[in-house]
Amino acid sequence: MLTTGNPKFILIVDDNPMNLSVLSDTLSSAGFPFRVAVDGESALAQAARSQPELILLDVQMPGIDGFETCRRLKANPTTQSIPIIFTTALTDAESKAKGFALGAVDYIPKPFDQTEVLARVRVHLQLKQLTDSLEEQVRDRTATLHQMQVQLVQQEKLSGLGEMVAGIAHEINNPINFIAGNISPLRDHIEGISQILHLYQQELPNPSVQLKEAINDLDLEFTLEDLSKILESLTLGTERIKTISTSLRTFSRSDNETQMFADLHEGLDSTLMILQHRLKGNGDCPRIEILKSYGSVPSVFCYPGQMNQVFMNLLANAIDALEEAVVQGKLAEPNPQIYISTQVSNQRVIIQIADNGIGIPASVQPRLFEPLFTTKSVGKGTGLGLAIAHQIVVEKHHGVLNFKSQVGQGTEFVIELPIQCR
Repeated sequence: MLTTGNPKFILIVDDNPMNLSVLSDTLSSAGFPFRVAVDGESALAQAARSQPELILLDVQMPGIDGFETCRRLKANPTTQSIPIIFTTALTDAESKAKGFALGAVDYIPKPFDQTEVLARVRVHLQLKQLTDSLEEQVRDRTATLHQMQVQLVQQEKLSGLGEMVAGIAHEINNPINFIAGNISPLRDHIEGISQILHLYQQELPNPSVQLKEAINDLDLEFTLEDLSKILESLTLGTERIKTISTSLRTFSRSDNETQMFADLHEGLDSTLMILQHRLKGNGDCPRIEILKSYGSVPSVFCYPGQMNQVFMNLLANAIDALEEAVVQGKLAEPNPQIYISTQVSNQRVIIQIADNGIGIPASVQPRLFEPLFTTKSVGKGTGLGLAIAHQIVVEKHHGVLNFKSQVGQGTEFVIELPIQCR
């Protein structure tokens, strides 16, 4: 059953009255609320307006077909996360591959089998609800971490933040390693079962009527193919979570009181990974493009955790400036961009972080590194981020933190760190 609260429903998109009747009766008998659209245009309008929890989408329709409808749904940020199951008589590999490439999660072949329809619908609704729940937990955890981070930065207790994030990364790492470790034997088991089934088919070319019906109902060949695709999706998802976990551990470096040689590119990349949810774009702000120009930079003798905190402050400020520029319609370029470059000059590592946002008025630039001074609106800035970043670079690392900015053109921060030989 769908969750209660906000109206949740399944959208059926089909121009054939018979198909609509079968799917409607099937969903209704199981207690699933649903709505109907008879063409792609009305489906797009309904989905954008009311946000269905799942879409059953016919491929062959007049006007824009199911493939084009799916493409437009996935191109719209409002509807791109809605799971789409194609309902079609097209079961050739090319059509299936095209559907999956466009973002569909499954296929239900015609003519419909009510049991299969309900089974696939339930599975994908459960996956959607689990995904939504996980995203909500991640949002809650991110909000909690952000609040704790601000408090810790105010108290200059960066080591505490590092230990906390490292602990989260560790907790993520254990279960994901368990999942990753079981994917390979699971794949072997499925391949073995598949081989046995094919041998049975060869040795029993004339199965009983009951067995033949069961094979047809299951669509055995499709199921075996689909299993390998599901395993591939699990593998990709697992690798993604591993990458996030590694980035968390890199960023959280709990060695704030110990200097060591560190790869600053790793610190920059791990910070970008943590900020990925803000770079993707949301609401009125489009995706922020990251342009990187990394030079041949040696490892730098520094406090890695503290330098990562500097990168976090500067990149987060750049994102804030870009979002504000978009809202005010004052973006310097057609697309929001952050440019990051690294190089070596005069025995110093130079790191530049620039944005094409709204820029900083000349009247407030002299106060930018003052504690408790902020150019942001009330409730959006503590006035400590740049002050702490300046302290870390200048006092802790004997470096230089400068900036240049012009209203309407953007802002560039430049970090200079001395190179120490190993």
